[in-house]
Amino acid sequence: MVAEILTEIGIEELNKTFTYLIPNELREKIQVGMRVLIPFGRQKLEGFVLSIKEYNENNYEYKLKNIIDVIDEFPVLNNELLELGKYISEKTLCTLISAYQVMLPTALKAKQKTKINIKEKSYIIKNKTDDEINEYIKNNKRSEKQNILLNDLVNKEKLEKTNYDNAVVKSLEKKELIKIIKEEVYRLDNNVITENKKVVLTDKQQQISNEIISNLNSTLTYLLYGVTGSGKTEVYIEVIKEVLKNNKQAIMLVPEISLTPQMVNRFTSVFGSNIAVLHSGLSLGEKYDEYRKILNGDVKIVIGARSAIFAPFKNIGVIIIDEEHTSSYKQDNHPRYNAIDIAKERSKSHNCPLILGSATPSLESYARAKKGVYKLLELKTRVGKSKLPNVNIIDMKEEIKRGNSTFSRDLIKGIKTRLENNEQIILLLNRRGYSTFITCKDCGFTHKCPNCDISLTYHKTNGMMRCHYCGYADRKLMVCPDCGSNEIKDLGTGTQRIEEELNNMFPNARIVRMDVDTTSKKGSHERIINDFKQEKYDILLGTQMIAKGLDFPKVTLVGVINADTSLNIPDFRSGERTFQLLSQVAGRAGRNELPGQVIIQTYNPEHYSIYLTKTHDYESFYLKEMNIRKQMKYPPYYFITLVRILSKDFKKGMDASKKIKDYLTKSLDKDSIVLGPTTSIMYKINNTYRYQCIVKYRKDDNLKKSLKKIIDHYKTDKEISVEIDNEPNKL
Repeated sequence: MVAEILTEIGIEELNKTFTYLIPNELREKIQVGMRVLIPFGRQKLEGFVLSIKEYNENNYEYKLKNIIDVIDEFPVLNNELLELGKYISEKTLCTLISAYQVMLPTALKAKQKTKINIKEKSYIIKNKTDDEINEYIKNNKRSEKQNILLNDLVNKEKLEKTNYDNAVVKSLEKKELIKIIKEEVYRLDNNVITENKKVVLTDKQQQISNEIISNLNSTLTYLLYGVTGSGKTEVYIEVIKEVLKNNKQAIMLVPEISLTPQMVNRFTSVFGSNIAVLHSGLSLGEKYDEYRKILNGDVKIVIGARSAIFAPFKNIGVIIIDEEHTSSYKQDNHPRYNAIDIAKERSKSHNCPLILGSATPSLESYARAKKGVYKLLELKTRVGKSKLPNVNIIDMKEEIKRGNSTFSRDLIKGIKTRLENNEQIILLLNRRGYSTFITCKDCGFTHKCPNCDISLTYHKTNGMMRCHYCGYADRKLMVCPDCGSNEIKDLGTGTQRIEEELNNMFPNARIVRMDVDTTSKKGSHERIINDFKQEKYDILLGTQMIAKGLDFPKVTLVGVINADTSLNIPDFRSGERTFQLLSQVAGRAGRNELPGQVIIQTYNPEHYSIYLTKTHDYESFYLKEMNIRKQMKYPPYYFITLVRILSKDFKKGMDASKKIKDYLTKSLDKDSIVLGPTTSIMYKINNTYRYQCIVKYRKDDNLKKSLKKIIDHYKTDKEISVEIDNEPNKL
C-alpha cells in the first residue's frame, strides 16, 4: 500500500503530494486525514495523508521511501474538511497545506514541535466488593484515615486522589483494596450555569424561529436583520434547541473575543456544558482540549470567533454568524478566507441552513436579500418596554469655538447626570494610546517608526512610543533630534488621554478602559465585562470592541468622542463602517426599561453616514450608499480583487507592479477594470515597500487563471512577493 502525503512545507513549488510506502507495521494504523512523519531529502517532515491506494511498482520510475511513523491516533481532518481545504486553496489561491493548517489548533498542525499533553486527573476506585471493604474497616483498628477513605468509597463510584493522604492511598493500593485510575479532564470549564430566566418569545420572534425550523433540512441562507435589542439571540437559541432535538450540531460565530464570554454564559444557562469554545484568547492546551471535545463527540454546540467555522462536526444542523457585517470574519493574512464563504460551503455539505444576523447588515448581504439570493427576516422593534435611544449629534466645530476640544457641553452634562442617578455610561473612541503622534512645534519633525511609514503612537502608562504595525518601540523624545528644540508636543487623542481627562473631570467616577492595551492578558475581556455588568464601574471607555453585542441593563448614555475616525479612512467602505459602528454602539444604550441617550461628537454632522444614525435609518443609508457604489463601480455591483506586490527594494517593487498591471490589462476581459499600480495606504511596513493593483469585475473567466500565472511567475523570486486578496477588507 502507498499513501499520498502533503508535506508541511507551505511554499508554492511544493504544493503537491508525494508518494510513500506504508510499512506493514503501520498498515492497520494509517488513515486518510492523519498526520505522519516522513523522510524528505535529508530532513524528517510531517505531512497529511490525503489518499491511500494499492502499490504497483511499475507505476514508479524511482524507489519509494517508507513512512517513518504515525503521529495521530485518529484522523484530524475528516473527508468534509479535506474537501473544504481544496475549496479554500482554489478560492484564495493559497497552497493546500496552508488551507489545512488554518483549520487546526496549534497542537494538531503539521510542523509543530510543541508537545501538548492531555490533562489527566487521578481517581481512587474499589478493587474489592463492598462486603470485603466493610469487613476490612470492621477489623482495622489502627488507621482511622484508611477507614475514612474506604467509607467514602463505599458510598461513591470514585474519589479524587488529591483529597486524601498519599501514604494512606499507597498503603490501601498495596493491600489491593483500591486501584488508581486516570481520566482526561478538560482545561476549560464551560459548565458555569447562570440563572436560567424563562424567556417567552414575542410573536415576531416565534414566527421567524418557526420559519427557520421548518427549513432545517435545506441550504437556505437567511439574513436576520434586527435592530439592536430586538432579541436575535433568542431566535438563535430557539433554532438550536430544535437542532439538538434532531441529534444534530450547531456552530455559532461571534465577531469579537470580547463577546464570547457573554454569549457562552447566555448559552450555558440554556444548554449547560454542551458547549465548546474556540477563539484566539485560549491557551494552546485549552484550544487542544476544546477541539478534542468536538472530535470526541462530547459537545454539540461550538461558540467562537472566525476559526470556529472549522469545528470538526460531522452532522451540522445550523450555522449562525452573528454581527455578519463585521470585517473580522475575513482573515487579513494568508490564507485570506472569509468565514461566511466557508459557512456557505459547509451549509451545502451538511444540508443545513445558514443564518446571518445583524442590526446593520453589510451592503452585499442586504442587496442579496433584496434580490432573493438570501431570505430576509426582520425584527424591527426592541423587545419589551425598551425603546431605541434618542441620538443627539454635536457639531464639534462649534464646540471648539467655545474651548471644548474633547468633550462637548452636552456630553459633560450627560455624564454628570448619569453619575448622579447611579446609571452607567459607555464612551467610544476608536483610537488607543495616549496621543496619535509626537511632533516638534518649531520645525515640524514627527517621530516615525524606522521600519514603517507611520507615526509612532505615544502610550503614557509606560512612557513608550509604539508602532501598531510592526511592534517597534522607543522612549518618548524630550528634545527634537532635527533642530534641538524642546518644544516636543503630543497631538491627537487616544483612549489613555481620554481616561486621564475623565479622571480629572469626574474624580469620584469609577472608570475602566477596554482596548488592545488593557485586554492583552488572558481573561481580561471577561473580567472587564463582568465587572462593569456587576456595576463595579460607572464608565466603560473603549475602542470598537465595546460597540457590538454587549448588553448592560444600566447603561443609559453612550458617547462617541470622535465619530470621524473611521470616516476619514481613504476606503470605499469608510461610510458604511462609520454608520455600522455608530449604530452598533448606539444600540448599547437603553436596553432595559430605563430610556437611553446617545451623543455623537463629529466635525461632519452633515455626512449621511452620521446624520442617518439619528433616526436609526438603515434603509435610507442603504439606498444612498448603493447609489454611490453603483456610480463608482464598487461592490455589490462589482467584485474586487487586490493584487499586492511587496519588495525590500523600492524600484524593483514598482517595476514588478507595472509589469503585473500591463499583464492583467492584456489578459482580462474588456469589461474588467484594472486600477494602479499605486503604493498602498500603508506603503512601507517592516522595511518592505507595498504596491497594489485593483481589479474590478462582474464576471471574468480569465481572472483566476491570470492570477495563478502571476503567482507561478514570482514564486521563486526572492526579491518580489505577490499577495492576492479577493474581496479585501481594506484597499
